[in-house]
Amino acid sequence: MDFLIFFTAMAALIYGADFIIKESERIALHFNISHFVIGATLVAFGTSLPEMAASMMASSAGKSDMAVANVVGSVIFNITMVLGVVFMIAKTMNPSRNLFALDSAWVVVPVVLFFIMIQDGEIGRVDGMLYLLLMVSYLVFLFSSSKEDLEGEIDEELANEKFNWGKTAILLIIGFTLTIGGANFIIESGSNIARDFGVSEWIIGIFLISLGTSLPELVVSLVAVKKGNAEMSIGNIIGSNVANFSMVLGAASLVNPLTVNLIDTKFDMLIMVAASLTLLFILANKLYNKAGAIFLLIILALFIQNSIAAV
Repeated sequence: MDFLIFFTAMAALIYGADFIIKESERIALHFNISHFVIGATLVAFGTSLPEMAASMMASSAGKSDMAVANVVGSVIFNITMVLGVVFMIAKTMNPSRNLFALDSAWVVVPVVLFFIMIQDGEIGRVDGMLYLLLMVSYLVFLFSSSKEDLEGEIDEELANEKFNWGKTAILLIIGFTLTIGGANFIIESGSNIARDFGVSEWIIGIFLISLGTSLPELVVSLVAVKKGNAEMSIGNIIGSNVANFSMVLGAASLVNPLTVNLIDTKFDMLIMVAASLTLLFILANKLYNKAGAIFLLIILALFIQNSIAAV
């Protein structure tokens, strides 16, 4: 039964992602907002809701390992799996936004803050509030730094359609419901399957749940690339990772302070740092191609190998 639920939820996730991308394009066209900003805000926050729900539920149940592992694993999967696959299949990706100059700090700062906060072995409520403030600063930065228009990005079919807020809102709600609901059922059914094999809470969180909650980012990014919106896919991942640290860890630590075992989790932490630094290198050199994909997928392979060995 769990396998049936898993694959049904996957189908719901895919259909939901298509709704999100199309309606996000309509909003971008209507307000003359770049696809990067739409991807880094509306799409990123929507696809990060599964992580938030999973980590807050884990925190309220006193399962700090699962709550923190979900965030660390999601950041790893978002960068290595999602962008690795996107860069591998995309024919050409030439974002008009200078991603390294404008957005590289947002790849690094949340990770640096994370390591500063966990030196005492805990992410407390004050840390959580500081992370939520980081989210506010990211939103202010995005809307103050993005002055590009949509020239060269417009979907002509959508451009000819009359904008309707009611229809767009309803379809966005349907899209997010299918995407988030699908991810949640994937987590639940996948966790049941994993527990049958007796794996630890950290492994369930770092691998299975984080993989499930990263599926919205993967599907949304792939659909965006298929529709020629490369900036939306990259913005989605950068924005999702900022949201994972600030919104997800921030909200979860407000529910209950989160304890972190630095010794037992050091390999996964190193993989997260390696993935973030590799993304910086890709942004600096504009390696939005198969070369960049190979770098990321090698890190993903190392992460999966270690996770399987730890089971």
